[in-house]
Amino acid sequence: MSTRKINLDVDNSLNSLTTSYAGEFAGDYIAAALLSGATISNGGITVKPNIKYKEVIKKVASSGIVADATCDFALTADALTLTERILQPEEFQVNLQLCKKDYRNDWEAIAMGITAYDNMPPKFSDFLISHVAAKVAEKTEETIWGGANGNAGEFDGFVALFGADSDVVDVAAGTVTASNVIAELGKIVDAIPSKIYGKEDLFIYIPQNVAKAYVRALGGFGASGLGANGVNAQGTQWWNNGALSFDGVNLFVAPGLASNKMVCAQKSNLYFGTGLLSDHAEVRLIDTSETLGDQNVRIIMRFTSGVQYGIGSEVVLYS
Repeated sequence: MSTRKINLDVDNSLNSLTTSYAGEFAGDYIAAALLSGATISNGGITVKPNIKYKEVIKKVASSGIVADATCDFALTADALTLTERILQPEEFQVNLQLCKKDYRNDWEAIAMGITAYDNMPPKFSDFLISHVAAKVAEKTEETIWGGANGNAGEFDGFVALFGADSDVVDVAAGTVTASNVIAELGKIVDAIPSKIYGKEDLFIYIPQNVAKAYVRALGGFGASGLGANGVNAQGTQWWNNGALSFDGVNLFVAPGLASNKMVCAQKSNLYFGTGLLSDHAEVRLIDTSETLGDQNVRIIMRFTSGVQYGIGSEVVLYS
């Protein structure tokens, strides 16, 4: 497996700071809003940890297993078929470097100490660690669904894997709006194989643009809304970030899904593989001044990630 470097857009450009200094410390550092790793953290996928190299996912298919009774054991030929898929997480890393000198005259300079042997400002160190971890979670969420193995820092996501499998049930996609979202979701439900329809862990995974369109439609102001005033006659005030469903099938908002792409599958049929889950939250900040005699701080992460699924014929891809 090759080792790849994730581009976090948090490289040495951080060394050039634009600040609005007003006193010794003008408040906490604030990061821009980040996508969270919602698919994993909200339980939308089956997580398989502790995979050092690869894991074999066994698939069992059966047909014609019920036969007329006899007095003898009569083996039913070809009744059980065993096949397998390989879940092989890839290795990734984050390597960043900052020069402490660049912060000497900044608004937290006092926190670095009076000595010329600078320390990183502690509040900035804490921010940097959480920021990098959050950016990795964001990148992982996007790659789970839309990743392509040919891109640096990515593995093949579900959309790519499903698109290459002729067993997956395909539904032609369109541009989803509040006016047509009911009809487009209906196409997915119509295509759900009967063997999985009604299963407790069945989800339609939707991107944010579909979620927005669906909420607005049910507010009553889309062509497919519930009358002029929407759900419970509350108009656009009806939704309060609660659970969503369609025709009895739970909807799962997956921020990593690209606009106008949807997937319907059982959670138990979708797998995320990794080594240690804690690797995804462990950011190491290493001060190299004592070992290399420089004024740099390095930010390091190493982890493995990959996805796989079990039975393609039990997946619907809207793409």
